[in-house]
Amino acid sequence: MKSIDLRCGDALDLFKEIDSNSIDVVIADPPYNLGKDYGNNHDLKGFDEYLDFSRLWLSEAKRVLKPEGTIYVFMGVRFISYLYDILDRDLEMFFNSWIVWHYTQGLGKTKGFSPRHDDILMFTKTNKHTFNLDNVRVPQKYYRARNNMRGANPGDVWKFSHVHYCNPNRQNHPTQKPEGLIERMILASSNEGGNILDPFSGSGTTLRVCQQTHRNAIGFELNPEYVEMTHARLREKFVGFDSVDPRMERVPNDLRKPEIRDEYLENHIHWFLNNHENALEVFKKAVKEKYGVEVNKKSDTTKQADLF
Repeated sequence: MKSIDLRCGDALDLFKEIDSNSIDVVIADPPYNLGKDYGNNHDLKGFDEYLDFSRLWLSEAKRVLKPEGTIYVFMGVRFISYLYDILDRDLEMFFNSWIVWHYTQGLGKTKGFSPRHDDILMFTKTNKHTFNLDNVRVPQKYYRARNNMRGANPGDVWKFSHVHYCNPNRQNHPTQKPEGLIERMILASSNEGGNILDPFSGSGTTLRVCQQTHRNAIGFELNPEYVEMTHARLREKFVGFDSVDPRMERVPNDLRKPEIRDEYLENHIHWFLNNHENALEVFKKAVKEKYGVEVNKKSDTTKQADLF
């Protein structure tokens, strides 16, 4: 079993306990400085104070990363350009991607356009970083022989639903992130047995994903109530991550040749829906409707459906 280590305290102090060049991935969802209530603290600093705080923890994040390591940083629109500047110019890290997390529900506006996305900066410590593309591919919309049957690059616009309050995995935290979103970062930028650090652990999503994907995880959290909440979450039975990219459930068109289709369907669940058993029925229904075959629940092989 991999190590899950959740520490209660201030991130700037706890970073000092982490060895340099020891972490594969840092996943950080720091306070956006918008005045949110995090129980025992409020997210509201002066502008310059917040940038100084950001510069300090980002410097520590760079220090603890391995040479092939990656950092993902969530940030709201007000400060994201400043964090980009810190990572790029001050810390001289290597820019990789500006990821947009698109969601379908959010705050409504009557004077202006309603926000429907968050931004995520992806930087690497050097230009020789870990990136496992095959682990995060998405199914092709149209199958072509020249395409990779294994799937396509997911791109830098990621669609995951919020963890809604009716979701059984919803925690009592104001900014809980979907597990499928964090899963993609971890699978792409680390290998099994790797070391992941979340300096603002919050509801414990990163630690939960590491627990299920065989990674070691360290989390920092200022609020002791969130620490206890996360421990309880880690003890819960796992029935699948609480979110999935809807493309993972789709079945490529043009799989009319049985030998190609059977090979593909035998692999789809392993490739795209591992850790997402709660999405299997959607996929199986789509297969039956499109091709008239069933994906056998026991062996994950296909058989002709009795449709006629």
